Amino acid sequence: MATYDILFKNIKTVLPSGIQTLTVGLKDGKIASLNASEDDSATTVIEGAGKHLIPGVIDSQVHFREPGLTHKEDLETGSLAAVCGGVTTFLEMPNTNPSTTTAQAITHKVELAKSKSHTNFGFFMGATGENLDELLKVPNLEGCCGIKIFLGSSTGDLLLYNEEKLLEIFKATNSVIAVHSENEEMLKANKHIQQEAKDVHAHYQWRDVETAYSSTIKIIEIAKKAGRKVHVLHITSKKEIEFLAQNKEHCTVEVTPQHLTLFAPEIYDEIGTYAQMNPPIRTKENTDALWVGLENGTVDVIGSDHAPHTKEEKDQGYPKSPSGMPGVQTMLPVMLDQVNKGRLSLEKCVQLLCENPAKLYGLEKKGRIAEGLDADLTVIELDKSYEVKDEDMKSKVGWTPFRGRTFTGWPHMTIISGKIVAKDGNLVDKEFKGSPIN
Repeated sequence: MATYDILFKNIKTVLPSGIQTLTVGLKDGKIASLNASEDDSATTVIEGAGKHLIPGVIDSQVHFREPGLTHKEDLETGSLAAVCGGVTTFLEMPNTNPSTTTAQAITHKVELAKSKSHTNFGFFMGATGENLDELLKVPNLEGCCGIKIFLGSSTGDLLLYNEEKLLEIFKATNSVIAVHSENEEMLKANKHIQQEAKDVHAHYQWRDVETAYSSTIKIIEIAKKAGRKVHVLHITSKKEIEFLAQNKEHCTVEVTPQHLTLFAPEIYDEIGTYAQMNPPIRTKENTDALWVGLENGTVDVIGSDHAPHTKEEKDQGYPKSPSGMPGVQTMLPVMLDQVNKGRLSLEKCVQLLCENPAKLYGLEKKGRIAEGLDADLTVIELDKSYEVKDEDMKSKVGWTPFRGRTFTGWPHMTIISGKIVAKDGNLVDKEFKGSPIN
């Protein structure tokens, strides 16, 4: 008779091969057995009735604002929101203050996270056009997951759209390159739309489909010239998704839950500047096209693009209000609700939130449920309905664009390295600290 740290009895388990009812044993931070006996002993026994076991969710795009912008978020509060939303690993973007553009800055963030983060973590290094020597260090840096390029301006001062510099980076490096794809020259040319705005609806008129589409064409051409792939973040439009479907040998593609489930003009009428993000929430025609891309395999990954700003900042009114919204805690519930609505299968949801992010970023011990892999797991209650409330959000900003909506399908328990860290939306292991991804 075997002894485990945690034993899940008769739980519906989402495997790469499908869903099976299994008795799963965890020991020493690993998945020890998928065929444990009900008679085996464990320190903690969890009855699986009414629950599903999925791999721990990997949120591959968050902005946790530390250092420099910690009045909005920090690594402790951001990771708290993550773990309470069923996320076991986050990958964080470099547009902090100062920007994360050197090996030293990555090391600083990793050391902070080791002492503060409730989940496992990785960090992107930002490209400036002048830091190629630093970008070449990315594969050998602890906790560094890849390179981030902003082709269009967003929060922070990281910006690079010079084609010669971009091609140099693409040719010289072999790390994952993730891009924010908006055309900075078009944004500058159309700046008057923002400056003359009467309300927040001007945001998606200024940062229109052509602004994103032209940039995405450009970055795919650069990837082709360099003979490699690029990861295109938060795609929003029908034109882009159809173009990328024809160029899958040169790209991987991310969409966000908010671009899949919210649309203009309704959401701007409903919540005003709280709907403002870059690239923008677009019309339903574009939202529907993203679902087509998700169904046909164009979309590889769903990331939250958790980008918090305070209510005071958002309430300044457009165009003074900053772009971005929180989402790391609601990403899994939003997508489980779509599973319940029949928009995608649970297995496909797990591919997009767990398996594919792990593959893309080389996290070989995560993203799947198999013996010997890391015991980073999320227990979900697929039939649980719950109303989203601002006061339940753990992010420092304390609001969500989904406030007042009822979702069916919620994380019940978040397990990292074989430890139960969060349960029913609250932290239960206050001493646990996550680890860097590599």
